Amino acid sequence: MSRDPKELCHWADQQAERIIKQKGDLPSYTCASGITPSGTVHIGNFREIITVDLVVRALRDHGKNVRFIYSWDDYDVFRKVPGNMPKPEILEKYLRYPITMVPDTFDRDENYARHHEVDIETQLPRVGIHPEFLYQASRYRANRYTEGMKIAMQKRDVIKACLNEYRDDEHKMKDSDVYWPVAAFCCKCNKDETEILEYDGEYGITYKCNACGHVEKGDLRTSKEFKLGWRVDWPMRWNEEKVCFEPGGKDHISPGGSYDTAKLVSKRLYNWDAPVTMKYDFVKLKGVPGKMSSSKGKVISLVDALEVYQPEVLRYIFASNKVDHEFSISFDLDVITIYEAYDRTERLVWGVEEPKEKDPAKREQLLLREKRLYELSQIGEMPKVMPYQVPFRLLTTLLQTYSGDVDAVIKSLGDVKPEQEETLRKRCACAWYWINESAPDCAPDMCFSLRTPGTKADDITGDMLTAVKRVRDEVVPKVGSYAMDKECQQAMYDIATELGLEAKALFTALYHALINKDQGPRLASFMKIIGKDKLQQILSVY
Repeated sequence: MSRDPKELCHWADQQAERIIKQKGDLPSYTCASGITPSGTVHIGNFREIITVDLVVRALRDHGKNVRFIYSWDDYDVFRKVPGNMPKPEILEKYLRYPITMVPDTFDRDENYARHHEVDIETQLPRVGIHPEFLYQASRYRANRYTEGMKIAMQKRDVIKACLNEYRDDEHKMKDSDVYWPVAAFCCKCNKDETEILEYDGEYGITYKCNACGHVEKGDLRTSKEFKLGWRVDWPMRWNEEKVCFEPGGKDHISPGGSYDTAKLVSKRLYNWDAPVTMKYDFVKLKGVPGKMSSSKGKVISLVDALEVYQPEVLRYIFASNKVDHEFSISFDLDVITIYEAYDRTERLVWGVEEPKEKDPAKREQLLLREKRLYELSQIGEMPKVMPYQVPFRLLTTLLQTYSGDVDAVIKSLGDVKPEQEETLRKRCACAWYWINESAPDCAPDMCFSLRTPGTKADDITGDMLTAVKRVRDEVVPKVGSYAMDKECQQAMYDIATELGLEAKALFTALYHALINKDQGPRLASFMKIIGKDKLQQILSVY
């Protein structure tokens, strides 16, 4: 069933409406995405996947049947060894092979391509994305595209004209230039360093390998080694899968770019109207933790991003940014701001916070927008109970206070419902990773560990020692019973004043006593988190 149009107010909904308008009422709409698994599938690549997923969800919410396909272009050439791969000297030997014939130097999967495919296929369900995966190597080798390749070979002059359409005179192919839309991997040495010698006008292609010298006459109906060049392969598969929507990076979608050329090939060769498209911009990185950057060569994968962002928040980041705008995914202090933005949206949707907008029409519009954004950020259905909210910054304090013990943190909160626990645990895992891996570089002041009971700060002497003891004996027993944090704070100010000390100096001494640092989380609330029993334990040495 379709939804109330007022509720469908996201850019993905606008795109869904555009697809329906341009393609008409179809029994099913095929939406496509894909990539060459030539290395780590990074968070920039993920933007295309989630863009399609958001549009797929929008089409379904418009009451449409949708097929979501994700193509692994694993019959592409292995052109270079990425910087973050193990045993590069082995991989070097397989340059110019199909990626599926390159060994997995991680020694985990049957080949190099499959390793990178598995990495993303196992992670996408974590963010609620479930496409149908298509493997182009197996499709080509099964001779699925025989007729598509035959048409391309027979109409290669038409393809030349399509490729020339947007080129200036200097780069246009001449009529005398030999052009072959099909290439071959040598059936003897597997390299793509081949040249076409002859075509019989039907299925027979003769080629020579310049790497090993082998000459072969292959048949498009039975040979496994032939493949279309990507500028023709792309539109051929649009027709094969009846694709209605596929986005592209700004380099492909620019005027006169590869999409415009593919559009011509699609219509003139395969009589298929090109899919509706939309341009997505690049994703940059900000504040990458040392552990990630050193091991990945500044390539952040979906797995890496999910170390810091719980799945709903990661979806929120992509859904809340306009698809044709560049943005940075942050691993520094901005992480706190992003979690705060998500939490505010959640509170508005669940009605526990009121929008500041007073105008009723604008207020309704804002709430509809926030609800739709929140809905598209969820992994599946909307939660039945509002998730338990702990601000990310506070969560880092709680986790460090309890040395990363999530069970102890949840117990300390006291009112977490069983159905809220799974999501809260995910947030705890992200906060613990961030405070250990990112914060030491971007927010060292937020990092601490409680002193082991029995150890003490040696610099607390004289009147300051008296003040710390009085805080232990007069303030700590009441921690947890003060109506407000500022009452606890005031009690410590009063002790400092009575002893003629600066309150700031007393607070510094208390931080030294508790975490061996000059400063830390806001002291009164921090002491409440630590709890009077543990405070007494730590301060008992004075």
